Amino acid sequence: MGFFDRLSGKKPDPAAVPTTAESAAAAGGGVLPQLVTARERLEAKDLAGALILYEQVLAVAGDRADVLVTISADLGINGHVREIVDLVAPRYDAERHGPATGLNLLQAYLVLRQADAAQHVLDILFALQRPELEERLHGFSNAIAELINADLLPLETSPGAPDAPAAPPQVNFVSISKPMWFYGLEALAGQILPAKGERLRRVAFTQLALMGVSDLAEVMRKPETGAGRLTRALPLWLAETFYFSPHYAPIAAIGVMNQQHYALLGNEWTTDNLRQLIETTSGGLDYIFTGALRQVADDYELVLRVWEVKKLRERKVFNVRWNSTTADSELTQLHEQVRMFMEWSPEKSGVIYAPAARPTAWLGLLGSSLSLFLGDKGLLPKDQLVLPAAVIDAAAEQASTTEAASLGWLTLIHAGRRHGLVGNLAEVQVRPTAVVKQAQQLLGS
Repeated sequence: MGFFDRLSGKKPDPAAVPTTAESAAAAGGGVLPQLVTARERLEAKDLAGALILYEQVLAVAGDRADVLVTISADLGINGHVREIVDLVAPRYDAERHGPATGLNLLQAYLVLRQADAAQHVLDILFALQRPELEERLHGFSNAIAELINADLLPLETSPGAPDAPAAPPQVNFVSISKPMWFYGLEALAGQILPAKGERLRRVAFTQLALMGVSDLAEVMRKPETGAGRLTRALPLWLAETFYFSPHYAPIAAIGVMNQQHYALLGNEWTTDNLRQLIETTSGGLDYIFTGALRQVADDYELVLRVWEVKKLRERKVFNVRWNSTTADSELTQLHEQVRMFMEWSPEKSGVIYAPAARPTAWLGLLGSSLSLFLGDKGLLPKDQLVLPAAVIDAAAEQASTTEAASLGWLTLIHAGRRHGLVGNLAEVQVRPTAVVKQAQQLLGS
């Protein structure tokens, strides 16, 4: 999850070669585990506990770029903007730490209405002379000018305090790095997830643009629609597919707006957007999938693009059209074409992966599971959470087809009940395998 107003990739991985001081810290838990624990405390609304951990990490690894960008991103996505300034600003050096943390810091100053400090950071970022950042930096320059012209006093309270104004509209991209239906089954990771090697191709699947919607801003403020769900479920489906390949480490990037509702994208990702995603993804990326979806009545059209990061060039374009009658066959064919182009092969450990026989049903499950997961994390409010009966019925029908479908059904219904969206249901048949039985016991199903 990130604090960028346009993009954020997977959480930076602080597992770099440790210094002597960091080795000492590792004895007490290590930098990466401490950052993960701090993030969990933020999500649990325990800011004080998170700050204690951040201070410990910064004491031994405060000069690492990945540490600073992770802390600033996690604080930002959880609404603690002033803490970004307090913890990160004194340590930030653009030459050593790069632009990603600087952009987080710049936005924090803007939220706090500290125009002079924001201008100082902006000047430092311009001095890096990074052409790919210029358009974005000019946008920040305009935002600073507007802040100055508004003649508003700097905020003296945290943006989360009752007397603070709402934060400006901001799109944050949440990074999903595991199969969507796995969340809630972390205790069974060893039985469900494949063991990953080291020499992996890193690939990102981004939320699709939704084209041809004239009132996009109004639509995105409402609970999700079927087309909006597809813009998120399709990248989740592909990311899940590539997770179950020994050659890939995938992520899916999904946009939310100010922790109030989903973001819908009216335009396809630009090369500038791609560069931002690359810069904010620890370890970099080798490939990025982008695309756009258009719906007219019962007809859908999808354009899916594959980008090679090394030269930032478009390698392949997939085009597919479908309606309610042809959807499953067309999406199955697309899935096969993508796997073939990317030389996908299946994992031999973990749950045996098989492509969904009915992609439309599986996409509904993934999209709804995402919403419930983000609701658990406080990134979507309760009034945005829906679980359509059609999604439940389709998930129930396919629950016995594969282990993944069984696990997906169990986690979907468990989360739906937790949010009060599922009542009493007739018993649904699932695969009678050892891992499915363990999942039932774990979830109390």
